[in-house]
Amino acid sequence: MKPTRAVPVSGPDPARSLVGRFLATRDERAFRDLYRAATPRLWAFALRLAGGRAGEAEELVQECWARAVERLDRFRGDSAFASWLGGILVNCWRESWRELRWIADEEPPGEPPSPGTPPDPASRLDLESALARLPEGSRAVLLLHDVEGMTHAEIGDRLGIAAGTSKSRLFAARRAMARRLDTKIGGPG
Repeated sequence: MKPTRAVPVSGPDPARSLVGRFLATRDERAFRDLYRAATPRLWAFALRLAGGRAGEAEELVQECWARAVERLDRFRGDSAFASWLGGILVNCWRESWRELRWIADEEPPGEPPSPGTPPDPASRLDLESALARLPEGSRAVLLLHDVEGMTHAEIGDRLGIAAGTSKSRLFAARRAMARRLDTKIGGPG
């Protein structure tokens, strides 16, 4: 796999230089450093997308890295490496729930199902539990917008939905989180 063009080294993203070094020399240490720098954030994001299911999150992270290595020469450096990697993770996640629904011989994929049974309503829910109870499509939009800082247009491109759908899912996710956490809805959409 040869780079199709040089990855910019300048800018605030130190991963760019590691990507460039790995692509130019296949330096194993550069890849290890890149993996160690990016994986904790990737793991946290995968765990949230997977609704707190660690096994599923682990599979998502592994698949994401496998795809990233295959496509590393396509990283243009237009965005942060973590954002690029997060996009691959979201695609892996989308494919995994679609695949699971088809395997289970359910209806064609639409909105992913909500994971697990909700905890006892009398107990106060923490943020991770409340996130895990959101429908997966809404959870993805909430995480991509409020945690990763993507715009609705970027989210739409990433998830294959319209920007307006992203906005409505974000509104619904925030409203559901507010109900579950007994707080007020805040922040611009």
